Amino acid sequence: MRIALTGASGLVGRWIARAAVEAGHDLDPLPGWRLGQPIDLSGKDALIHAAFHHLPGRYRGGEGADPQGFIRANLDGSLALFRAARDQGVGRVIFLSSRAVHDGHPGGMALPDELSPAPTNLYGQVKARAEAALAAMAGPGFRTASLRPTGIYGPGKPQKWAGLIADFLRGITPPPRLATEVHGADFARAVLLVLADPAMAGSYNVSDLVLDRRDLLAEVARLTGCATPLPARADPGPLRRPLCARLQALDWQPGGRALLLQELPKILTEIQP
Repeated sequence: MRIALTGASGLVGRWIARAAVEAGHDLDPLPGWRLGQPIDLSGKDALIHAAFHHLPGRYRGGEGADPQGFIRANLDGSLALFRAARDQGVGRVIFLSSRAVHDGHPGGMALPDELSPAPTNLYGQVKARAEAALAAMAGPGFRTASLRPTGIYGPGKPQKWAGLIADFLRGITPPPRLATEVHGADFARAVLLVLADPAMAGSYNVSDLVLDRRDLLAEVARLTGCATPLPARADPGPLRRPLCARLQALDWQPGGRALLLQELPKILTEIQP
């Protein structure tokens, strides 16, 4: 398949790019293209849109002091991209959305794939509005889908846990926290499974582990000999847990805790001096 990928060098896009090439697809990472610019997608079978403009290291709150610029780049720019794909004959479009579209649902709630968004911040609002606009464009010969990943981890820089682990190794105990996570390679596999599905449509949750910060740092301590006190175990009650029934129906099988333990030594080599 001839695939155009936006955001190919980003924290998430790099995993998709690697998986697409390894699977034998003809990948165009659109070098030099930026959100809001005209684009030539002629001859492409599919578009995967993973680009996003935000302050470094921040998604929620990534607009900083320029919310209108954030909207122009990420919502207006995405809608123009979707229209270009449709008008230029691209048959399939996948949009990288976010679990942040569900931030307004009650704490402790399970989040099924078909759940309607309830965003509480500009990041989630932009993602939800882009999802809805893309779904409305779908029609014969133009299939669309949005993936809603939770936190994505794995080796590589920028490293999402760099600050947390570096502080812990320096003797700082962080506050308790519980989060849902998925390895970048598992997320990329999910993208390709959805892209290949003849019935692809709508939204798909992408999540694997429920990870307590205490458990993560306990493994860091075991691997490094660090004696910093561990944080208390987090209260699991408020956690919203994405359900991934649609991916499971496509035989998606993420790596779970075993993959986390396998990858953590590699992650540590990127953080330790």
